Amino acid sequence: MEPDPRFTLANERTFLTWLSTALALSAGGVAMAAVPPHVFVPWIRTALAVILVTLSALAAGMAYPRWRHIQRALRQQAPLPPPALAAVFGYGVAAVAVIALILIILAA
Repeated sequence: MEPDPRFTLANERTFLTWLSTALALSAGGVAMAAVPPHVFVPWIRTALAVILVTLSALAAGMAYPRWRHIQRALRQQAPLPPPALAAVFGYGVAAVAVIALILIILAA
């Protein structure tokens, strides 16, 4: 059975949002890596950049499978799958932000 086009289009927008989020995380990781050495301790700066780029890869890598699973559930009128990585992204970005904030305050 074909799902209501509105749900299919909403699923597609969500897929594109995951890709936009991945791009933003990747840009944040590259920006973190480009921070001058005197601002953050180099190994912490590198760790934060790696975390952001890893989250970016997860978001991009999981976007299509999630879209596909939701589309299948819509077609079968089944329950939607839970957002398996939502906590990883929420806590991961929050951890990077808190650590960066602490380092910015200490560097001031």
